[in-house]
Amino acid sequence: TGVTTIVKLGGIQAIAAMSIGTATVPRVYKIFGPGNQYVTAAKQYAQQLGIAIDMPAGPSEVCVYADASAKPAFVAADLLSQAEHGADSQVLLVVNDEQVLPPIQAALEEQLAMLPRSVMATSALHHSAAVVLPNIEDAFALINSYAPEHFIISTNNAVALAEKVINAGSVFIGHYTPESVGDYASGTNHTLPTNGFATAYSGVSVDSFVKKVTFQQLTKAGLEQLADTVVTMATAEGLTAHANAVQVRLK
Repeated sequence: TGVTTIVKLGGIQAIAAMSIGTATVPRVYKIFGPGNQYVTAAKQYAQQLGIAIDMPAGPSEVCVYADASAKPAFVAADLLSQAEHGADSQVLLVVNDEQVLPPIQAALEEQLAMLPRSVMATSALHHSAAVVLPNIEDAFALINSYAPEHFIISTNNAVALAEKVINAGSVFIGHYTPESVGDYASGTNHTLPTNGFATAYSGVSVDSFVKKVTFQQLTKAGLEQLADTVVTMATAEGLTAHANAVQVRLK
């Protein structure tokens, strides 16, 4: 029936209210959405109260794959757009040629000096990395193993390379698709798996809010067709009552 209640509330207090219910905030079944480490901890605690959450989520991260066709200023800006989130954020740059790195490094230093959150971004860069892998298969083996929250393909053949992606929260294809548009305007959801959880989880979507119920109805003739299969499998598992629930109907 759509949205029926909107509550203007945020932070861990919102998660607490929705987890247990209050006089003004109803208890919910699921809690989705991004947040800082306190919000993440609160959501994990909510699970102990029987509330479903979207996914385990940690600090923000981005991986950029770039080659000689990449614009150094673009790549540097993409790396910093995640590094400025917090000191615990992480960025990973993968390139196919060592010569690609110096112009990106220069652009990174130039842009970093102008950032109001430069101290925080610098802290994030300290535990980030740049990797040179000339072989494209090796590069994507690493990227799929890392399973980045955000993955930017900064090459002229980005569309073709996107076919190699197996694990990522959201993929940004080409030189003019910065991660920032995914945060604010491109239409994809901003709540994405981090810390390698893209190997097992997808980002939040409309489907995340859907609960599916299955139904089945058999006629006697239909049950007769399935009876031998059910009785054989139930008997093999030692579940006599399961088998009898079929047999009693066909006597």
